[in-house]
Amino acid sequence: MAYQTINPTTDELVKTYPNHTDADIEAALDAADKLYHSEWSRGPIQPRLQVLERLADLIDERKEELERIATVEMGKLITDARDEVWIIAEIARFYARNAEKFLAPTKIDSELGDAWIEHHPIGVLLVVEPWNFPYYQLMRVLAPAMAAGNPVVAKHASIVPHCATVFEELVNDAGAPKGAWKNLFVTSGQVANIIADERVRGAAMTGSEGAGSAIAAQAGKHLKKSTLEMGGNDVFVVLDDADLEKAVETGVYSRLHIAGQECICAKRFVLHERIADKFLEKFTAAMKNVKIGDPLDEDTKLGPLSSTAAVKGLSEQVERALEHGATLHLGGKAIEGRGNFFDPTILTNVTRDNPAYFEEFFGPVAQVYVVKDDDEAVELANDSRYGLAGAVFSQDIDRAKSLASRIETGAVWINTFASTAPELPFGGIKHSGYGRELSELAIKEFVNQQLVLVAKS
Repeated sequence: MAYQTINPTTDELVKTYPNHTDADIEAALDAADKLYHSEWSRGPIQPRLQVLERLADLIDERKEELERIATVEMGKLITDARDEVWIIAEIARFYARNAEKFLAPTKIDSELGDAWIEHHPIGVLLVVEPWNFPYYQLMRVLAPAMAAGNPVVAKHASIVPHCATVFEELVNDAGAPKGAWKNLFVTSGQVANIIADERVRGAAMTGSEGAGSAIAAQAGKHLKKSTLEMGGNDVFVVLDDADLEKAVETGVYSRLHIAGQECICAKRFVLHERIADKFLEKFTAAMKNVKIGDPLDEDTKLGPLSSTAAVKGLSEQVERALEHGATLHLGGKAIEGRGNFFDPTILTNVTRDNPAYFEEFFGPVAQVYVVKDDDEAVELANDSRYGLAGAVFSQDIDRAKSLASRIETGAVWINTFASTAPELPFGGIKHSGYGRELSELAIKEFVNQQLVLVAKS
């Protein structure tokens, strides 16, 4: 596995990074384990929270540099990179300022005596993260893990090594001790060995279903806890009373955000039959007129896919969908020329026997479905092996809330694009994974919730 920065806008190789050796891995695990058994991890929380505060400040100071690194390395629009750098500083501050409260002892009323729950770190964690949010994915794990006292070894995606190294540099510059966070450029086989190591007590992963299954199996084999987020094919439900202009604008943004390479992007547009034709007309025009180009240009709305492999895979998915009877309403092909660009695409008439019906399209490809009522919308939404998120558009909020509560996902947004904030939990069900990141829920995933009881005298 080669760790390389290849600019997806130009397809030019920028830099190759050497893999870490088994000796490097041993040194990383030894440092992390020693830190776990030290006062840093097991003692007062304030020194750890102070590092998170300093980390947030460093991110703010270097924000323009960080934004450009992400854009050059994985093709993210500079405007989206700006948002990502902003939110990771906010996540660091959120845990710096709230973790002590989240981890405070929780009293339990019991007839057996004075009882409470304490929250303690469990040990070294392994995290395996994807490229589409190269800083955000790391911070979602680092901030709660550091606050709780769990050291982390991290394997980032092979196409964003610059983001991985600069993130580690920031953590170290913020004053984190050796072993608190270590980036490792390793193979899948080495990842399996790390999970098996007795010093590692948990694993977290965001990525593909196949990788998640392998990590969960290895963690389960060695009796280690894991959390997984493995994508989705989220619905974007537009009811007959929706504000169509808002729904179209939000739908286009959601489907094309990060060039459609986002787990919680709208993927299946589920339209009430009364507004389906009008929505599709407006949606098609908006998708057709999106400005495609250099992600460093502030006016660009659709940049490149992350790699040539991503373009090839998406092209094959679209072709397979058409071979099985789908209608190509718009786009459908890679854009010729330099870089990894793909046309905004709309597929209609996707039937349940079409592989596309159950697949996640990680790129600017929308599927459109028409339903006759709310019940049919819910039935279609839940007819999926995934369950990450979804959106419902309606001006009748009670109706939207009722429908949302019936959709089997980790989150539903009403009249908005999938929003993220440090205080909002993130995660899914079914093949989208298990466990939660962000919010108070995340910091409880990898702690020992220890009961202490003082018997009545």
